[in-house]
Amino acid sequence: MKIQKYKMTGKAGLFGAQEDREKLSALGNPLEQLSRVVDFEMFRRLLEERLINQNKRNNAGARPFDVVLMIKILILQRYYGLGDRQIEFQILDRSSFKLFLGLQSGDKVPDEKTVWAFREKLTKSGLVTEVFDLFMAELQNKGYIMNEGKMVDASFTTAPRQRNTRDENKAIKEGHGKELWSDQPNKQRQKDVDARWTQKNDVAYYGYKNHTKVDAKSKLIDGYVVTDASVHDSQALGDLISEQDAGQALYADGAYASEQLDEVVKRCKMINRIHQRGYRNRPLTDDQKKSNALKSKTRARVEHVYAFMEQSMHGLMIRCVGMDRAKGVIGLINLTYNMFRLEQIERLKLA
Repeated sequence: MKIQKYKMTGKAGLFGAQEDREKLSALGNPLEQLSRVVDFEMFRRLLEERLINQNKRNNAGARPFDVVLMIKILILQRYYGLGDRQIEFQILDRSSFKLFLGLQSGDKVPDEKTVWAFREKLTKSGLVTEVFDLFMAELQNKGYIMNEGKMVDASFTTAPRQRNTRDENKAIKEGHGKELWSDQPNKQRQKDVDARWTQKNDVAYYGYKNHTKVDAKSKLIDGYVVTDASVHDSQALGDLISEQDAGQALYADGAYASEQLDEVVKRCKMINRIHQRGYRNRPLTDDQKKSNALKSKTRARVEHVYAFMEQSMHGLMIRCVGMDRAKGVIGLINLTYNMFRLEQIERLKLA
């Protein structure tokens, strides 16, 4: 039988790594594209001032990993939907991750515990919100936030489901969850007493809600509020909009429509473009339906934000316990979306 010969795979050459980078670039490496439009050094001063002990008497002890490197790792986690152990593995394994982080083969990589500890510091210090606001200020200064209207909406962010007894669930629902398992501290740390169940369209959800205010023109998130999943969308509106949005149109679906919300919009001096709702024995008129259809042409754009999170960012879910951590991770999700949306705007010249 004749032996079939195949194309040689080649040998590692002097310029092999460079050729690999060029091929990745030609295929459309999203991390390379992101690095072109986001200067991560903007976060250095804030992170070092808040996270690094500036008053050490000597240089004893291990040096921390670079704070900019660590924030970039958290962005990688959120974009690719990776846990702490997986992000460590992928950094070691993937050349595109190393290139994005400025690492070379042989460089020390933060392990999963280091990644967890850094995120914990960000969360407990409230720094995720400050990092988000700092990036937002940069977008504002460069004119990416058009302020020609705002869209508000909310999406579920699922959390690990709990296995509790009926009595335990009742105590959690009544606000006594933190009193449970006091004699079992290890178990208590694993229990989420802040997440809640809710139903929408006959589908049950457990976790939290990401309420966002989105710039209607650029589709960039310029504000967000995190609640448990049972909170109605309209209840977060008062914390999302303010008099800084005065003069702009506000777009939202019919779930936000109510007399109380009308007052909130009026107080903030915004133009009400919230969909009108029909009620029993009082259906929408033809004119109201036409008005809603016209509003939908703008309001529907907010769905693109959550579609990107669900598809490109591998779903809206968290692997942490408690409201404080949920706020931190959801804030990082929103920050990551804004960074990649900026890259898209720049690449496609949408601005």
